[in-house]
Amino acid sequence: MDKFTKAINLISDHYYSDILINHSPANGYRSRCEFGYKNGFYTMFNSDGKRLNLRSFPVARPSIQNIMSPLLDCINCNEDLYNKLFQVNFRTNSINKILVTLIYHKPLNDDLKHQAIKLSDNLNIDINVRARKELFSSGQELLRDPVHSSIFNLYQTDQSFYQPNYFHMPQMISKAIEFIDDPKDLLELYCGSGTFTLPLSTIFNRVFASESNRQSIKCITKTINEHKIDNIKFARLSAEEVSEAFLGRIFRRMEGININDYDFSHILVDPPRSGLGKNVMPLLNNFENIIYISCNYETYVKDFKMLDNYEIKKIEIFDQFPNTPHLELVSILKKIN
Repeated sequence: MDKFTKAINLISDHYYSDILINHSPANGYRSRCEFGYKNGFYTMFNSDGKRLNLRSFPVARPSIQNIMSPLLDCINCNEDLYNKLFQVNFRTNSINKILVTLIYHKPLNDDLKHQAIKLSDNLNIDINVRARKELFSSGQELLRDPVHSSIFNLYQTDQSFYQPNYFHMPQMISKAIEFIDDPKDLLELYCGSGTFTLPLSTIFNRVFASESNRQSIKCITKTINEHKIDNIKFARLSAEEVSEAFLGRIFRRMEGININDYDFSHILVDPPRSGLGKNVMPLLNNFENIIYISCNYETYVKDFKMLDNYEIKKIEIFDQFPNTPHLELVSILKKIN
C-alpha cells in the first residue's frame, strides 16, 4: 500500500470529502541538503544503512546541483579545505543564492579561513565554516529568501529549520491563507523562521508567535525589524511554556506581553514528526479554529483523536518528499458547537 492510500485511509475515518494531493517534481525540489564528506566524496546512507559516495544529487535544486561537483573538486585539491572536513551542507533560496557550510573536526585557523574566502569568491557562493563552538562566514551568515508568495523577505541560518521543498513551500503558505475564515488574532506554536507567521500577519489583526530554537528566533527577528512589522510579537518559548503562560506563569522572555490581552480566533501548530504531545492538548481545546500543519499523517491522526469536539473542516496533502514515506498536510480543524 502506498503512502497516499495509507494517509487517506487513516484520515477518511474523520474526514468524508475527497482529499486533494499536491504532487511535487521528483527531482530538483530540495532547497536544503546535508552530506557527509569522506575520501573525496559527498556521502549519505541509503535505507539499508549502506554508505553512498556521491558527486551529484538529482533531488537538489538545480542551483545546488550545478555547484556540487566544482565545489568538491576545489575541496579535494586543497589540504586546508579537505583535512578533517566531515560534513558539507547546502542551502539555496528562491533566487538561487547558495550558502554552503563546511563543518570540521579541527579548530578554524587563518589558513582555512583564507581558503574559504577564496573558494567563496571563485564559485560566487557564501560559505560558513564551522567547528566546535566556532563559526566563520565568508559573507552573510543569514540567507535571505524573497519568497514569491509573500511580500516579506524570510531568513534562514545554516542551523535553522526551513521548509525544504521549493515548489510546495509557497503553495502551502497560500493554502493556509485560503483555509482561514473570520481571522482576528493568531497564536502560533513552533513558528520556526516565520514561514507562516509573516504571510499570515497580513490577514490577522495581531500575531503572537513562539519558538524555542534560538537560530529561528534570530531569523524572524531580522524580518520583523527589516520590514518594521508592528502586529507580530514573539517569544522564545516551547509549546508547553505557552500553555503555562495562559495559566498565569510569568516569563521574562515575554518582555511584558500579556497573552490574555489577545482575541485569538485561531491557533497554528506545525510540530515535529513526533506530533504535539499530551501536554499541549488542553491549550488547543480552548480555540475555535486550529490550523494544523503536519509532516507525519500518523501522528496527525493520533493528535486529532485527542482533541475534544473538533472536526476536520479542510485538508490537503502535499508530497514534499517524493519517493520517500513522508507527506505534509495542511488542514484546519473547527470546534463543533
